[in-house]
Amino acid sequence: MHHQGVLLIAALLLLATPLMVSSQSCPAMPGMPGIPGMPGRDGRDGEKGEKGQSGAVWKGGNAPQKGEKGDPGSMGYAGKRGPSGESGEAGIPGVPGPPGLPGEAGSVGVRQKAAFSVARGTNDYPSRASVIRFTTVITNINDDYDTETGRFRCRVPGTYYFVFHASIDDRLCVVMKLDNKQLSTFCDHRRIRRQVTSGGLAVYVARDQEVWLETKDNRGMRGKPAGYSIFSGFLLHSR
Repeated sequence: MHHQGVLLIAALLLLATPLMVSSQSCPAMPGMPGIPGMPGRDGRDGEKGEKGQSGAVWKGGNAPQKGEKGDPGSMGYAGKRGPSGESGEAGIPGVPGPPGLPGEAGSVGVRQKAAFSVARGTNDYPSRASVIRFTTVITNINDDYDTETGRFRCRVPGTYYFVFHASIDDRLCVVMKLDNKQLSTFCDHRRIRRQVTSGGLAVYVARDQEVWLETKDNRGMRGKPAGYSIFSGFLLHSR
């Protein structure tokens, strides 16, 4: 048995020898590329590194650096005024002030007393281009109106109102004057018998100035008791 086994092994070796020689003399052909494998999984995160130094430490580098404090800039233009706020509540009343100095004695009383009202005392026409005299006194405080000259002399300076009411039966033109300065002219040229015309104005009169009425060419003013012609003036406001 042992002998047969040795023979069998020797036979197998003889058969294998040509195959080995043939494989060494003929080059092997390359095979087809294999199919790519599946992507591998991400690796695990690494450990956290140490904190780096501030960029300001690296002077001269490209990292951001903190500069030195600059000088203050110039003052800008004033801004526009904003909207007004709401009104505040009223404050507490203040302490009363000290009494004022006494006024001049009697000054108020004097200023309130300046008025006159006088009527024509004749039925004759006044002279042409002359002062119209009113000789019948109705009111004449402190005799400011002079019945002899027909003029009012101002004692209390201020704004006065002067007015006349004339009973006429012919044409009439009346001129109101202040110290020879003509203030106004009032004319009625209608030929209607027994009518009334009037005129008046307010004017400032200084102390000692005079006001009066004058006629022009037409002077049909009457002075009957049943139809007086009246000249009046009174103080509106002193000074």
